[in-house]
Amino acid sequence: MRVLILGLGNALMNDDAFGCRVAAELVAGYEFPANVAVLDGGTLGLDLLPYLEGVDRLLIVDALEMGAVPGTIFRLEGEEVPRAFASKLSVHQMGVQDLLAVAELQGHLPGELVVWGVQVGSVEMALQLTPPVQGALAEVRQGVLDELERWGVPAEQKAA
Repeated sequence: MRVLILGLGNALMNDDAFGCRVAAELVAGYEFPANVAVLDGGTLGLDLLPYLEGVDRLLIVDALEMGAVPGTIFRLEGEEVPRAFASKLSVHQMGVQDLLAVAELQGHLPGELVVWGVQVGSVEMALQLTPPVQGALAEVRQGVLDELERWGVPAEQKAA
């Protein structure tokens, strides 16, 4: 079973960088089994298609626009993920929506799909997350680690 953790977002657009920041923290702080990959997918959109080939479980971490209070955490799975992206869920939704649709057409959509995300507060040119989104980072990172544990591929924290 191959697992891909895919952090998405634009590192130059404050809260949009959320997925990339979670991916970076996971890589810096944890070791993963050989069948688990963590990728900062940035805003590559369809260029990420080759990374989905052969993946059984896909866990996307992304900044979301759900009309909620900034910093609100969401976990979506299965059928609600593509439909949610179709209704402009992500702040860079076209790339993710297209990526999932083309992956499905090519027969490469992973059998299990989970999205962990946070409601953005601001998507402007800046390198820092806004305080509410920064405050959600540790909880989402732990949610990803818990998800891996449920999937039977636990990560190990690196020695300090």
